[in-house]
Amino acid sequence: MRTRPLRFAALAASAVLAFSACSASDGNGKAEVTLWMYPVIKDEAASKKYWARTEAAFEKAHPATDLNIELQTFDKRDAQISAALAAGSGPDIVLITPDQAATYNKVRGLLPVDDAVAGRRKAFHPETLKAATFDGELYGVPVFQNINTTAYNTKIFDDAGLELPKTWDDVLKAAPVLAKKDIAVMDYAGSTEQTLNLSFYPLLWQAGGTVFSKDGKDVAFDSEQGVSALQFLVDLKKRGGLPADAATEGPAVEGAPIAEGKVAMRAVTSLPELQQMRAALGKENVALGLPLQGTVQATYGNPGLLSLTSINEDENRDAAYDVLAYLSSPEAQESLNAAAGTFPTRTDVKAPGTGPDFEVLNEALDHANPGEPSPAARQVMAALAPSIQAALGGDLTPKQALKKAAEEARALLARS
Repeated sequence: MRTRPLRFAALAASAVLAFSACSASDGNGKAEVTLWMYPVIKDEAASKKYWARTEAAFEKAHPATDLNIELQTFDKRDAQISAALAAGSGPDIVLITPDQAATYNKVRGLLPVDDAVAGRRKAFHPETLKAATFDGELYGVPVFQNINTTAYNTKIFDDAGLELPKTWDDVLKAAPVLAKKDIAVMDYAGSTEQTLNLSFYPLLWQAGGTVFSKDGKDVAFDSEQGVSALQFLVDLKKRGGLPADAATEGPAVEGAPIAEGKVAMRAVTSLPELQQMRAALGKENVALGLPLQGTVQATYGNPGLLSLTSINEDENRDAAYDVLAYLSSPEAQESLNAAAGTFPTRTDVKAPGTGPDFEVLNEALDHANPGEPSPAARQVMAALAPSIQAALGGDLTPKQALKKAAEEARALLARS
């Protein structure tokens, strides 16, 4: 078992877990690379077959490397990875999210992977690389991403004689017209259990704002742009444009007002949600559109990153780079997207399907924001969400709400 003294103490975990050993050599002179893969492909049997084929195909192309792809579950992923890093035993490569990359990088649990994409950086959507770049170095190779965009109940707009809203102004103008029919123009998942990446943050980005300052040391959501985004929601609610319980509503489609024809559009919609809307409303009554435009167009598209952990040994580095380059290649991305229903992080790979939906989703990738990675990202969300609820409830003005949340968030950043 390959272990070595940990260069950091912050990741020491109390969980007692069993880890697979990974070594620089398998005893036959081959480099050995262990990769922890999580359920990108939801069907467990299909996932096992897919990654077994991928492992075999890589080894055929790279006979000097023994690749071990070990399938994990999302349950306690943070604790599992943290404990592995603390023990110095576990995967050379691990699939993580941008905010996890920021956290593990901060405690020196990751190694740069610029060499794995050398000469190929321009092939990637810039935002997917930006999501894993810290202090000018790349700490994760983006191998797939999910994308969200706008979904409309076209029948509602047709019956009201309205064009499909494409801008904030369009949405605000449509709100009172539909409110007279007891229909909210747009839903909003204001529950504190909902990630703000799928609710408030896309509006913030559309306003031209950001969650954090450029250096990541401060929050910036209390800016003029942030106030504008929250004011948009408050104004929409005043015009009858949001469901009555928008401040506490969850993201579910089934059983929600949008599935009952009581809401006309969802501004941040995934492909599975689109399918649920069509099942409830009829395929002919639901259509996709590009992300809404405030000052700019923006939506949330979160990449999956393959990151090189500090467990990887120097003599095994080139083999690990080979794995990263192979799994992020056009052929590998096209294959994974087809199997998992995910979307490419490369501009030279098309969406995993044809037809109007995939044309829109592929174009939406150009407007995708992967979120703003920070070790404190989740804590900042927890501080901000209740203040957004307070503004929607009329207890605070948008400016007051964001000021209060920013004070709490800055205290969190200071402690961290």
